[in-house]
Amino acid sequence: MQPTTTSNTAVQQPEYTFIQRVCIAVGITLIFVLGTLLLGFSFDILLLIIASLLVALPLRAAARWFSKKTNWKEGICMVLVSLTVLGAIVGIFWILSSAIGDQVSTLKEDAPEAIANFQKQVSRNKIGKQILSSIPTTDELMQRREKWMSQASGVLSSTFGTIADLYVIIFLGIFIAVQPRLYHKGIVLLIPQKSRKRASEVLNKVADTLVHWLMGQLISMTFVGILTFLGLWIMGVPLAGALGLFAAITAFIPNIGPIMALVPAVLFALMDSPEQAFYVVLLYVGVQAIESSLLTPLVQKRMINIPPALVLIAQLIVGVFSGILGMILATPIMAVVLVLVKMLYIQDTLKDDSVEV
Repeated sequence: MQPTTTSNTAVQQPEYTFIQRVCIAVGITLIFVLGTLLLGFSFDILLLIIASLLVALPLRAAARWFSKKTNWKEGICMVLVSLTVLGAIVGIFWILSSAIGDQVSTLKEDAPEAIANFQKQVSRNKIGKQILSSIPTTDELMQRREKWMSQASGVLSSTFGTIADLYVIIFLGIFIAVQPRLYHKGIVLLIPQKSRKRASEVLNKVADTLVHWLMGQLISMTFVGILTFLGLWIMGVPLAGALGLFAAITAFIPNIGPIMALVPAVLFALMDSPEQAFYVVLLYVGVQAIESSLLTPLVQKRMINIPPALVLIAQLIVGVFSGILGMILATPIMAVVLVLVKMLYIQDTLKDDSVEV
């Protein structure tokens, strides 16, 4: 017999010229950059859609409840609920603006005297003198006005962008709330027929999760508003009710919201004395510590069954990429991701029905 011989043929790698290698490297870099930009834009759009759902779902739930109680058509109830919510928002802003506007005029008159008293009391010790020496004088502030004007223009453009986002969120949410079955059915039709029933169940569970998260947020906001109002009222700070309402509204914005609520309260407290302003700071810090460290994690865990640590992790990750809106929506995004993982991966793929959704 003839021995079988095997020939080892070496696989020859194509040799690229220097120009070809440069073109390949540039092409890969461009694909990576374009993919990153596309992901960033798509994520911002996804955040707007989720925010619109948070507007649409409670409106739809309220309209459905009102329709059952009155036997009216859901369309009529939806119009009434939407007008009521918009009227309440306009009324709240009108009350806050009129009440705070009156106090601002008083603050302008009393501010110089309050600042002088504050400087006098702070300068009594060595640390206070060092703090005052680090504060820029009027001439120094005037020299920095150009820098401040450029920063103010950036803030103004950011404000207009936020207003545009709010416009999209509100009206997109109303459109979804008017015909939710149309969008629900449209998404389900994209799924293969054998999985459409399961897809409908997943969408319904996602909607319930978002509603429960919003209910938890409202509970936390109410807690912050009531405690802030009681504390300011006991201390005799002007506009305790308006400031408490403002604190409740800004509590919806994590991390930055408490600072926004603290600034006007401290300014009004300074009209009385620096000591009262100091106690106001302690009040806000205490309320926010209880709300962020105890109340919100417990409420969200009960409402949407999400571990408190994941809430903070989600805020850190999403907030880095999408700013304030990402930080606001980080928790519902994490809640939706957990629902999808539990239902589509653990239950459907791993066939483990012991997990609770």
